[in-house]
Amino acid sequence: MASKKEMEVVKDLDIKRYMGRWYEIASFPSRFQPKNGVNTRATYTLQEDGKTVTVVNETWSDGKRGFIQGTAYAADPSSNEAKLKVKFYVPPFLPIIPVVGDYWVLSIDPDYQYALIGQPSRNYLWILCRNTHMDEDIYNELVEKAISEGYDVKKLHKTPQTDPPPEEEGPKDTTGIWWIKSIFGK
Repeated sequence: MASKKEMEVVKDLDIKRYMGRWYEIASFPSRFQPKNGVNTRATYTLQEDGKTVTVVNETWSDGKRGFIQGTAYAADPSSNEAKLKVKFYVPPFLPIIPVVGDYWVLSIDPDYQYALIGQPSRNYLWILCRNTHMDEDIYNELVEKAISEGYDVKKLHKTPQTDPPPEEEGPKDTTGIWWIKSIFGK
């Protein structure tokens, strides 16, 4: 069965080329994101050590920008596989509890314009793009790749994106209400 095999990940990811803004085209719904989130995106910035990445995940819900900041780093610095660990502190409005997860780059195009991200449990999946919209043929190719890696793509949900995307910063959800709601599955 496909879900029992080890997933193939990208080898020799050029971390510098991977940095920048990525828009979420589709994902598996996550309790860590609001159910009505739109314009979801991630921005990656390489830190001075050349190994650690600052991660800012943003989404808009009810006209307000919710975000969480964390870090990413190689799961095994001696490996050439694109298996990263991401660490966030929750709740975002009072960061006290570290949450660490897997972030595996399963596919990336040669120009670093779109990517398929997963993790070994296959409970999370993201299709990312440098633009707010993706060509349907490319999207279907990434979905096929996810299927070949054992993902149940029936759970994939397309993320609404606007053109142009929201400004860099908008009204913030400073109370973290979206995060509290996510605990209760709302």
